[in-house]
Amino acid sequence: MFFGTLYGTAVVLATFMAGAGGYLFSRSFVRHRLRFVDAVQSPVAPLIVAAVGFVAAWPLTLLPVVTISAAVMFGLGCGFGTASGVRALRRGDAISRRLNP
Repeated sequence: MFFGTLYGTAVVLATFMAGAGGYLFSRSFVRHRLRFVDAVQSPVAPLIVAAVGFVAAWPLTLLPVVTISAAVMFGLGCGFGTASGVRALRRGDAISRRLNP
């Protein structure tokens, strides 16, 4: 079984954390920084972000704990986070930093 060793557990944990971290970072970035950028509203934007996220994480696979699956999960997390952030912007769930009277 893959979870039988400490190394296998560390690999699975790193893969999960890469996907969750990519999702949370990209969703927050889209909601806060890219609110007024029209290009992020494109249906192709999450696919581009997913590919760029994978390419950015791919050199980290030289480390012993980070595998190709972690890089793929990071890319998928970035893509799904971008799509979720765009949906939140369309619904109007963006966090504003103004004080309400």
